[in-house]
Amino acid sequence: MQQLNNLLRGATFFQHAGISIVYVFMPILAQSLTTNIFEVGLTIASFFLAQILSSLYFGRISDTKGARLVFIRIGFVSCAIMFGLHYIADNSFYLLLVRLGAGVTSGMMVPAMLAYTYESGKDKSKVASVISFHALGWLAGIVAAGIANNEKTIFLISAALFLAGLAFSAKMPNYTMPKEVESGATKKVILRNKYLFLSLMLRHIGATSVWTILPLVLTQAFGAKLYEVSIVYVANTATAFVLMNLMGTKIHTKNITKFKIGIGLTVLVFAGMAIMSDWWMAIPWMALVGVTWAFLYIGGSIHLMENNPKSTSTGVFNSTISIANVIGPVVAGGIAFWYNQVSVMYFAVGICVVAFLVSLKIKK
Repeated sequence: MQQLNNLLRGATFFQHAGISIVYVFMPILAQSLTTNIFEVGLTIASFFLAQILSSLYFGRISDTKGARLVFIRIGFVSCAIMFGLHYIADNSFYLLLVRLGAGVTSGMMVPAMLAYTYESGKDKSKVASVISFHALGWLAGIVAAGIANNEKTIFLISAALFLAGLAFSAKMPNYTMPKEVESGATKKVILRNKYLFLSLMLRHIGATSVWTILPLVLTQAFGAKLYEVSIVYVANTATAFVLMNLMGTKIHTKNITKFKIGIGLTVLVFAGMAIMSDWWMAIPWMALVGVTWAFLYIGGSIHLMENNPKSTSTGVFNSTISIANVIGPVVAGGIAFWYNQVSVMYFAVGICVVAFLVSLKIKK
């Protein structure tokens, strides 16, 4: 069992490292190919639009077939190809196409990976520990991007990270999970957990609107170097990794309460970011983002898997995040274009307040 947990940790680590090394600097790359900040928002949103449909479709198929590992392995291979193809995207149209492809391939394996992790052992306290390598992978990807310090090299590193994840998944046992077939399962999961999904979506619309303009604020307004941007984001992922591990052994708050705490604390994050005057001031606020993400991701996803078809519910969970990831960048681009970048922070504060109020309606 310990060997399987380590394989899962390794696969999860490389999966998210491969995604994150591209994600943080995507606004900077997109802006180098177009001078229109609204187009930057659309390019970022395209990845998540594809991920929405992919997570919903393949999450449901994963439940009906009960074969998680097939989607995990195909996802790693496909991601290595699509993320590597970013290297040759030399105009905004080609970048849009490869972002769509990357969204499809990454969405294919995220629900299956979460469900496989949950179902792989009897000790559910290990689930949070394995999922924490999601955050550690993001940390490693961000650090690697900062070290590479080159917007093109990171795509080759990303492809290599996915291939490393494939190597770990190749050693994972290929057993068939119990099929979770329920007529209209996706619709029932959404209706049963409507307040959870709505509050998650609203919170994440606010978050992704900020993430769209934050790298530009740090580099353009405050003169931060790429490695300094990496330091800011490392504060987020390092905190999330530590806290997610503690949730498996030390923090025994009910999962749905964890989710509500994560939503509520996000309000403070963007209020603090709105009054920054230098790049390093983002560090403590990003550390708090790590706290909020650990609480809402662990709390929300485990609550869903305990009470619903696992891959279907986590597919909707991740698709909800992806829907917000589509809306947020477009909203950010519009607000920043018509007003200014700080206005995006104030928008995020407002919508996260609404998200917290909605989360209070979730039944325990």
